[in-house]
Amino acid sequence: MTRIFPDFAYSDGPRAGCWWDDTCDLPDYPVMDSDIDCDVAIVGAGFTGLNAALRLAEAGVDVIVVDAETVGWGASGRNGGFCCLGGGKISDAQLDRRFGKDERLAYRAAEKAAVFHVQNLIDRLQLDVDKHSNGETELAHNPRVFRDLVDTAAAIEENYGVTPDFTSKDKLRDAGLNGPFHGARTTPIGFGLNPRKYIVGLARAVVKAGGRIFSNSPVLSISGTTILTKLGRATAKNVIVATNGYSSETVPNWLSGRYMPAQSSVLVTRPLSQAEQSEQGWSSAQMAFDSRNLLHYFRLMPDGRFLFGMRGGLRSSPRSEAQSRRKTHHDFKQMFPAWAQIDVTHSWSGMVCVARNLLPYVGPIPEQPGVYTALCYHGNGVAMGSFSGACLADLVLHQNERALPKAMRQPLATFPFGKARRLLMPPVYAGYAVSDL
Repeated sequence: MTRIFPDFAYSDGPRAGCWWDDTCDLPDYPVMDSDIDCDVAIVGAGFTGLNAALRLAEAGVDVIVVDAETVGWGASGRNGGFCCLGGGKISDAQLDRRFGKDERLAYRAAEKAAVFHVQNLIDRLQLDVDKHSNGETELAHNPRVFRDLVDTAAAIEENYGVTPDFTSKDKLRDAGLNGPFHGARTTPIGFGLNPRKYIVGLARAVVKAGGRIFSNSPVLSISGTTILTKLGRATAKNVIVATNGYSSETVPNWLSGRYMPAQSSVLVTRPLSQAEQSEQGWSSAQMAFDSRNLLHYFRLMPDGRFLFGMRGGLRSSPRSEAQSRRKTHHDFKQMFPAWAQIDVTHSWSGMVCVARNLLPYVGPIPEQPGVYTALCYHGNGVAMGSFSGACLADLVLHQNERALPKAMRQPLATFPFGKARRLLMPPVYAGYAVSDL
């Protein structure tokens, strides 16, 4: 198995200190240590893989899920818990140029459908996931951006069929959103959740529906529709690869050079008292992010803890991980100075995944019949990763295939420099930093 970051990125080091791990127990699943015949074999037990498995198992398909670690070990179990619009990093103008207005609206409808897909699952499975927040709030980091947020309100209405709400700079404290911001736009679609509780609930539902989950069973290769692990092999009619930012260049070979992992760092504080919340002027239950390209995202959770995250470093080692955590803590204190002395009890990092065309891909792997994949959610995998997994199941079942927008059916293009493509990231980040001034 070949990956483009050093081994440390795929070890337990970056996720050590993950708050979500303390919030609920993870069921034990066996190692795949024998040969298996099944209808569908899924590689990766995260949002995408488990949503695909649940849809298939409930349809009566004999499905297995195999993970190199444990359920939710990757990005699905260590993200910020934002179930929100997104999945790509592409503008309306770019979508219109590439696909036309109708397909742009179809893609934006899929973003909205992804959020409601998760909501419906939570309701149907009766999952307690510490849900909160009425939509998502974007906070302008300078006055020009706030004007842009107001000016583009019509696009929100056209794309998603909802009317955003605005909060001027002088009203932010009254709204419990106080910080170094110049106004806010709230789009009433989305909510915050505990991703660990969500992924555990999904896994239990998969098993209840008849699916089988195997942990600590890294897939070494995919040949046709047979997957090989160290201790066994699964021969299937179809295979789904659902590894996103933790993908390998060789499982399968087609993925080589077609995805860009990028690190994101998160911290969580001790619970904040009402007096401490009032001192900073942040008491809102809204999940929020600032308007920078290298954005910060944050939310006050139901138990009073504050979660704060941002794009992580460009290298992966114990030293660079420590540097990223210090940088995250620095930015947190700078943005919320009244909490500068508040204890940060947990911090960790994980991988998001970017495509060259800035869009998620859901579909077959070319020239490998019976093998499908979905990945590249650009930091919005709670909703889009879940939805894409269900869409993959539909493709395998030959159901609702035309419902997938054209923008999500474009096979991933390769990045320049192949295995060395991480060299592209420093100049990109530098450009973003300048534009964020």
